[in-house]
Amino acid sequence: MSKKHLKEKNFIPQPQYPGGPKAMSKFVSDQLKYPEEAIKHQIEGTVVVKIEINYLGNVVDAHIISGLGHGCDQEAIRVVKLLKFNIAKIHQLKVSYFKTINIGFQLPKQKEMTLNYQILPEEKKENKSDKPPVTYSYKIQLK
Repeated sequence: MSKKHLKEKNFIPQPQYPGGPKAMSKFVSDQLKYPEEAIKHQIEGTVVVKIEINYLGNVVDAHIISGLGHGCDQEAIRVVKLLKFNIAKIHQLKVSYFKTINIGFQLPKQKEMTLNYQILPEEKKENKSDKPPVTYSYKIQLK
């Protein structure tokens, strides 16, 4: 590749999230609040959002390219508008950037607890019976 081609390719450097893509994914997952409506309807998937980043690194506009509904689209827009990018200075130009971001919605895993309860026959307590104890198991799902 020629130097001229490399120079043209990097003429306008792209916005970078501080810490890179992994840091951005962590920020998004920390900020994301799963909508109650989506939980109620068991909605999972990916919302694709196109964002506009101004010359200061702020997200100034966001549009849904592919949505899920049930509150997920609005939540994705709310979270991407919190993002702040690093912008390289470009000869006093005020450039707007466009970027597409995927926001994944995966239902939270239900916590489950098992409770075992055992009833000993009266005779067993006095060591006089061969009846086995009665055991009950309950599975409880916690939110």
